[in-house]
Amino acid sequence: MKKESIGFVHLHVHSEYSILDSTIKLCELFPMVKEYGMEAVALTDHGNLLGAYEFYKQAKRAGIKPIIGCEVYVAPVCESNEHTEKPAYHLVLLAMNQRGYRNLCNLVTKSYLQSSSDKPVID
Repeated sequence: MKKESIGFVHLHVHSEYSILDSTIKLCELFPMVKEYGMEAVALTDHGNLLGAYEFYKQAKRAGIKPIIGCEVYVAPVCESNEHTEKPAYHLVLLAMNQRGYRNLCNLVTKSYLQSSSDKPVID
């Protein structure tokens, strides 16, 4: 049974594509989102966009507005203005439109190609 819209949108959800961080399967996410009366939900897996396509398709099929994002690892800048490879903190980035999605894809791709860390780090 669908509840009335609660005006709440969860903007920080990890899925099965965030290895060791979540066990939420996308096929189980949307019935729960509908049950709680949410009209939209964001997918913000750690350091990747691997589930974005499946998330988008399933959200549209369920009548839920998909918000694609990513929780990226950000490299700190030390006093000498050089970047270290160890992530200092996480930053949630959400795509507002198609251009934002392309920018997010570019950032995530570069984080994998240019990081010498064990995690895909951006600066």
